[in-house]
Amino acid sequence: MEIRFRECDFFNLWIWLELENVPSTMEQQYIEEIFDSWFFLGKLGGFNAENLQVQDGGHEISYMDYDNDEAESSLMSVMHNMSEVQFEGTWARCWFDLGTTDAISLDILVNTLKQFSKDYIVIKRVYIGGENEDWPIPRDQQADFVDAMH
Repeated sequence: MEIRFRECDFFNLWIWLELENVPSTMEQQYIEEIFDSWFFLGKLGGFNAENLQVQDGGHEISYMDYDNDEAESSLMSVMHNMSEVQFEGTWARCWFDLGTTDAISLDILVNTLKQFSKDYIVIKRVYIGGENEDWPIPRDQQADFVDAMH
């Protein structure tokens, strides 16, 4: 699976998947669930790189002291909005306003898509950001997404 980053604006970000085959209805639902789940975790602040106490604790976490004060003092890191997942032929795309979420969210999405591609549906390419020339974003649609969050 090829990963490419194009022009990225965290407040106006399209994520594109090119699949090996046209996805069935069930396969489309799987892709929608990945994006919905990822967004829901982001909406709840799950991708806050300032508070990675367990990760930073190393491999041995038995009896680790979790510092609630440290967790509370980190800056808010939440996603704001997403569109419906759209499908056209072998392509899927979804728009996000990642808000103040940290870039670790994109690592987690890429890791998820890589495993999903191995286990379920082959994804040839993932483009993060930018626009596909053969499937343009209607300017009024893009404006509607951006306006909906303000």
